[in-house]
Amino acid sequence: MSAGGPHIPVLIGAILKACGPIEGRWLDGTFGAGGYTKQLLDAGADHVMGVDRDPLAFEMAAPWVGEYGDRLSLQQGVFSRMDEYAQGLDGVVLDLGVSSMQLDLAERGFSFMRDGPLDMRMSQDGPSAADIVNTASESELANILFHYGEERASRRIATAILRERTMEPITTTLRLAGIIEGCLPRSKPGQSHPATRSFQAIRIAVNDEYGELFRGLMAAERALKPGGQLAVVTFHSVEDRMVKRFLTARAGKGGNANRYAPQIEVEPTQFAVRSRKAIGPDAQELEDNPRARSAKLRVAVRTDAPAGEVDAKSIGMPTVGKVKR
Repeated sequence: MSAGGPHIPVLIGAILKACGPIEGRWLDGTFGAGGYTKQLLDAGADHVMGVDRDPLAFEMAAPWVGEYGDRLSLQQGVFSRMDEYAQGLDGVVLDLGVSSMQLDLAERGFSFMRDGPLDMRMSQDGPSAADIVNTASESELANILFHYGEERASRRIATAILRERTMEPITTTLRLAGIIEGCLPRSKPGQSHPATRSFQAIRIAVNDEYGELFRGLMAAERALKPGGQLAVVTFHSVEDRMVKRFLTARAGKGGNANRYAPQIEVEPTQFAVRSRKAIGPDAQELEDNPRARSAKLRVAVRTDAPAGEVDAKSIGMPTVGKVKR
């Protein structure tokens, strides 16, 4: 545990190894408790810009940010706008998902293990999880749970939520968790909590996390200079699939169906992928940090080809019907 934050940066050793030597100007698009930023600075980055939509992140960082002087700057905002904050970057790192500091604060409403208001807003403004749970239609809720959380019992849970909210609005985390638990078999030892997938799905909907990731990948393409490196850590299959397909598309190579076919003109590629397979945690990291269990790292290097656009569907971004946001 570092003095600058309550969590261990997941796969930070793999990032430093894959992207080293660390130098130049970097952007940490998911600043959180500052773990990645501190490690990048200590590894030799000339400057790191920490970006986070959560104002609490910068309040918690106040005691230590002064240690780095003008080598560190902070920007409240979303990483999907990183190209507006900085250009010509040598590196971008993204650690997707909810941060430990948010999970640990019951009043933020992210955790089904602690009773608190049903909130889940990373930016602390806009519609909350309670707004979605209490106003979305049954089909909208089922689609959110299925497409964002890959919850097979999505319709059963959505039906139960609508039944319960007609008696009294659902405003706390433990009440929602209890409703979900009542729809599913009791979990066996070693299995995740029954509410895990549903809470993940609702959190993603509240914060538009898949849309943010889609736009953020294209923003990184615009912000990185030729030779700049993009490192993305994901924690579940949908995010990893989006990152993998984006990088595959941007590093795609044309070719011939067979040797007798006419030559196909090869389109310029925006990224060179470092490794076909994602990098996972080693045994030591799993022992030290169980949170790394599902983490996957993908790294790619920016080429000098002009930035472009990618279709959201082509990279497997899940979408659901409109909900009140």
